[in-house]
Amino acid sequence: MKDLLKIESLCVRVNGKDILKNVNLKISARQTQALLGPNASGKSTFAQTIVGNPKYKINKGRIFFLGKNITRTPSEKRANLGLVLSWQFPPAIKGIKLSYLLEKISKDRKFEIEKSKSLLERDVNVDLSGGEKKISELIQVFSLNPKLIIFDEIDSGLDIKKIENVSKIIKKEFSKKEKNFSILLITHSGAILNFLKPDITNVMVNGRIICKEKNHKKVLRVIKKYGYEKCKKCSLLADRQ
Repeated sequence: MKDLLKIESLCVRVNGKDILKNVNLKISARQTQALLGPNASGKSTFAQTIVGNPKYKINKGRIFFLGKNITRTPSEKRANLGLVLSWQFPPAIKGIKLSYLLEKISKDRKFEIEKSKSLLERDVNVDLSGGEKKISELIQVFSLNPKLIIFDEIDSGLDIKKIENVSKIIKKEFSKKEKNFSILLITHSGAILNFLKPDITNVMVNGRIICKEKNHKKVLRVIKKYGYEKCKKCSLLADRQ
């Protein structure tokens, strides 16, 4: 299966501190992968680096997307290729209605979410509940007709019922024959994995991906029983090698 995203030996330093350390990852077309890890493990840095945020400097390694080396490609060009990030804390934009924003960015005007019409005439992410912000973010993401979506903590701050609702929307889009995108789910709690069932679950600790597992339930069982402490021991061992 051809790689949609390929990351080789990625090392990133932020404010003089090494955050990512020789990270390798491959995501194929129409594949869902998860990236779990404790707070400050490097997950969001990883996401921001992939989409080309200039604040995150690559010291070593390469990023390939759609077979192209995009390691030094500006973020806007990466977005035009179909590489999209769904923010954990999307910004509020006063004075700009969601419907207006979609007119400017949308490549897929057919995308609709049940009960989303009321959001279209409201300012982007202004005075929205946590659940409404997630729906607004999904509307924007899918309207871009992406090739790869990085969901950075899309389940953050949501109860199980709302996580299930968000998952249903994502699954519905993913199942459409005319759609052709892959997903990287970044999560701390992992609760959303029980609904979206990733093909591969990766665990990141101390800036390294130290575990890749096809059975997400196995990963969640270990984390539920031991927390990330057991993972941290594996990471410390890797640092010494």
